[in-house]
Amino acid sequence: MATGILVVLVICLILACAFEFVNGFHDTANAVATVIYTNTLKPTVAVVWSGLCNFIGVMVGGIGVAMGIVNLLPVEVLVDSSLSHGVAMILALLITAIIWNLGTWLLGLPSSSSHTLIGSILGVGLAFYFINGKDAVNWSKAQEIGMALLFSPLFGFGMAIVIMYLFKRLIKNEVIYKEPKPGVTPPVWIRIILTVTCTLVSFFHGSNDGQKGIGLIMLIMIVFIPKDYVINSTQDIKATYSEMYVIKHYLDKSNAQRLTGKEIEVYKKTNEVLDKVLAITKDKNTVSDIEPEKRFEVRKGIIVISKNIENLFKGKNLLLTENEMRVIETRISQSKSATDYAPNWVPVIISLSLGLGTMVGWKRIVKTVGEKIGKQHMSYAQGASAEIVAASTIGLSTWFSVPVSTTHVLSSGIAGTMVAKKGLKNLQKKTIQSILLAWILTLPVTMLLSGSLFLLFRWLF
Repeated sequence: MATGILVVLVICLILACAFEFVNGFHDTANAVATVIYTNTLKPTVAVVWSGLCNFIGVMVGGIGVAMGIVNLLPVEVLVDSSLSHGVAMILALLITAIIWNLGTWLLGLPSSSSHTLIGSILGVGLAFYFINGKDAVNWSKAQEIGMALLFSPLFGFGMAIVIMYLFKRLIKNEVIYKEPKPGVTPPVWIRIILTVTCTLVSFFHGSNDGQKGIGLIMLIMIVFIPKDYVINSTQDIKATYSEMYVIKHYLDKSNAQRLTGKEIEVYKKTNEVLDKVLAITKDKNTVSDIEPEKRFEVRKGIIVISKNIENLFKGKNLLLTENEMRVIETRISQSKSATDYAPNWVPVIISLSLGLGTMVGWKRIVKTVGEKIGKQHMSYAQGASAEIVAASTIGLSTWFSVPVSTTHVLSSGIAGTMVAKKGLKNLQKKTIQSILLAWILTLPVTMLLSGSLFLLFRWLF
């Protein structure tokens, strides 16, 4: 690798870590806001503990969400283009995400790092389409992620109201519904709930938001060193060949006579790609046995086959038994170990960046969450309700491999608890308007900024 390219690669990796670092003190402040504001834990203890839980969350959270980020911007667009164009894309989306996160943090606004990153990716994808006429956004994946980001705050708002209602019906101790007094710790049982939920929110934040950083790193490595990163270097290629062979066998066995015109095209294309992947991987044992320029063909093939078969199964016109379809789905899932992966060093540096970021800069967001969302300061019960909602929502989102905004879920949960107490009049109109404005503007502003930066960098490079 030329010295100049190596320098740019290092800069991109530092920016990706910087994004996660900013994400740490921007988003994770939400996790510690309730335990600090209610005097459940001392600030130093809370942020260090949250940082540690974030670290663990990244390390054990898997890569499902990370691959959602990678697949949002079709990697073939990056690799098939010149290296300079790929670098322009990476720099544009990273710089945009960091600028917006820092800007909203300076204003003390709970803004979503997830929205920021998604908007940045969409911006460079649309700018690429504007120049080349090639579709550079996986719109089906974008729609899936968009729905998760849209409905999670609404879910958080509604569920917080329900949990506050249950608290009121089941727990008659009025202490937990009052504003925390400075220096006075809450009852032991509510401290346990708040500490446990803070732990879970921090852990799930790491397992969800941390994966976005992993996805960024993988995008960078695929752009700069595609021959080494488009396929998992530890992949058993004999296994990949076997998986493709089984899929091909069952597709050939299926009767395609019932397929519609479009389905027939998809069916033929799938068989063509299967033949190509089988030809490349035949008699190969390891990734190193495959010519570097053909490794990307294997990656694209697995992705295309997976997507096409999913669409064919939805049509329900292939004459296959339930068992045969399950076999195909299993083989496809197994084959994705070649494309959906991250080397061990990637989650390590991301978890360190996120964990360290958690330990600084939390005060601005804590004050907004604790005092400025509602007209009354947050009570113990409200803090517990919001954290329960946040932990469960983020945990489920990670389980289903979709990114979700910790900020929006928790902020909407706090707002829900305020409404549950005294109705909509209990919300501070100015703060809610600012949060909603940040929510509404994040996507269009980051899309415009990242697209503009991409065009600028592309011209410069």
